[in-house]
Amino acid sequence: MVRPERVVVGKTMRMVKASALLVVACGLGVHSQAQEIQGQVPVQVQGTVQGKVQLDQKHVAAATATTELAHKKAVNAKQLGEQLLKYASVGDEVAVRKLLARDAPVNVHDAQGNTPLLLATAGNHIEVARSLILAGANVNLQNKQQDSAYLLAGARGYLEILRMTLTRGADLKSTNRYGGTALIPACERGHVETAKTLIDAGVDVNHVNRLGWTCLMEAVVLSDGGPAHQQIVRDVIAAGADVNLADREGVTPLAHARQRGQTAMAELLSAAGAR
Repeated sequence: MVRPERVVVGKTMRMVKASALLVVACGLGVHSQAQEIQGQVPVQVQGTVQGKVQLDQKHVAAATATTELAHKKAVNAKQLGEQLLKYASVGDEVAVRKLLARDAPVNVHDAQGNTPLLLATAGNHIEVARSLILAGANVNLQNKQQDSAYLLAGARGYLEILRMTLTRGADLKSTNRYGGTALIPACERGHVETAKTLIDAGVDVNHVNRLGWTCLMEAVVLSDGGPAHQQIVRDVIAAGADVNLADREGVTPLAHARQRGQTAMAELLSAAGAR
């Protein structure tokens, strides 16, 4: 006589083995074997396996859709970015605003590292620069020549754009390819208001660039000693410039002024204690 518990155990073992074979067959893609075994597997196990397969298919479909959407967004962003660079460069304010409304990447850059804001600054396109800055453009991003919107605006004397960059976190310690702050080229080129704005913002008047010159030194050495540069010298002296800080050869600003016949400049420096 067969004991009841042995019948139950035997039946259970057959079910487990059949289930295992079905899972392996499905995992290996052996469809014919799965069909042969399927008749031996309880309906509950079959439903569980089929449900898992359907769930995996849904996951794959969802992942594929997500990848395709991401690709489309990336392509769209690239196209919008290229257009934004183009229209910012030529100063087309209307086109720039429309592109920004379509979520064009505001800090996109070209092969030279120029951002839309840097290109707008280069052309002194004030309203385009304003729109870009309000949209979150980074005023400190530098291109391959180490120009940023802030540094370039200061160097060229584009006062309105400079003031905008100062309200949006301009890095006063950032330097150009010569190792100079925005103040140094502003002084060299005679941009009186720009230089005063940078001084008032807190740019270091005694910063020395890679040439070994300060803003005061450049206002003497690289100028004609005229009225604009004289005013700049007054302003940097008032801001605490060291009038005796010599260049790498040990020549002081006063000595340079005298060598160049800049009488008025020499008098200003002498009055401030220059030697």
